[in-house]
Amino acid sequence: MILDSHVYTFLPVDSSRGYESSREHLQIAQASHARHHQPSFRLSDRSPSQSIALNPEGETDYDRMPDLNFRADHAAGRVVWTVDGDDHTKHFYPPNLRGLEFTPQSLICEMDHAGVDVALIHTDPMLVRDSTYLAECVGRYPDRLRSMAPVDEWRIKGETDAVIDELTTAITVHGLHVIKFIPPLTLRAGPEPWDDGPYRPFWEAATALGVPVFFTLGTGPIKSADDPADVQRAGYMDELATVMRWMERYPEAVCSLTHGFPWRVFLEGDHIELPNEIWTPFQNPKLSIEVCFPVRLGDIFDYPYERLRPTLQEMVERIGAGRLLWGTDMPFQNRFCTYRQSRKWIEDYCTFLSSAELAAIMGGAAARVLGLS
Repeated sequence: MILDSHVYTFLPVDSSRGYESSREHLQIAQASHARHHQPSFRLSDRSPSQSIALNPEGETDYDRMPDLNFRADHAAGRVVWTVDGDDHTKHFYPPNLRGLEFTPQSLICEMDHAGVDVALIHTDPMLVRDSTYLAECVGRYPDRLRSMAPVDEWRIKGETDAVIDELTTAITVHGLHVIKFIPPLTLRAGPEPWDDGPYRPFWEAATALGVPVFFTLGTGPIKSADDPADVQRAGYMDELATVMRWMERYPEAVCSLTHGFPWRVFLEGDHIELPNEIWTPFQNPKLSIEVCFPVRLGDIFDYPYERLRPTLQEMVERIGAGRLLWGTDMPFQNRFCTYRQSRKWIEDYCTFLSSAELAAIMGGAAARVLGLS
């Protein structure tokens, strides 16, 4: 079985489904585009331009985003904003979307072409927050798709019961399969650690649902420093420490880290250098991690990603192939390679893998986490 542990389906960026309004959806997308590393450019001449500003303090308060007429260009399949009369964009969304949406039918077509049997749909505030939409996607292709349940992390502290009810409904009524949790989004509600305190009632209810929890970690609160990479590395290690506390409190929970590690902050010249302590959380056999390189580093390293193979080999040696989940971020990986290539760079070029290790990475490990035969 070939199982992609990281795909999306989503409605256009100005759809109001799952949001209070189309405006709220666009505000969240504007904040996401402002933070994303893809370069911005001016449409008139494709010259590089400064990324979208956040609010004056650099925070991510969606209600205080600057008014740049951030909008959807449905015909071109991209977002556009205006500064001093000039229109700008960036390819956070891949440049091949029709109408700025990626339907479950489009996903299945890509899967068929690339020979992918099953895929796990992820959620993100910019893309989809409606568990009924996700249930409809799975319902169209129940043998091919599984889905995560969305959580509004920033609402947990102030609306605990409501968020618990929403999550419980997503799992027990809509039949979704995994909980997606993005710790950086809790910072909108304050600096408290997300594993305890006001978050304890949420986690007691969430872990009682008996489904896996996938964490998309950040690098901690934004800080200023002479070397931002040092701060980001330290912030990520702090987040891993929080994951370890969480796993100690909920030892029966099956969990995984999406995207792999934040590869860009561990780049040293033409290779990735990971600290020894980054492997410590994997002493817990219930923790897995995603193998997802092209979408994160495809602007730095070209297919077939020769420079990234030693890192995958280290992951196999340190963690074991049975806890490595191949994922692509489809359709966003299309910015840099085809869906087939996102398989082939591992299957055809990572010759250090045994047949059993390859089978585990390309589907066996994810099938185990999801409880699939």
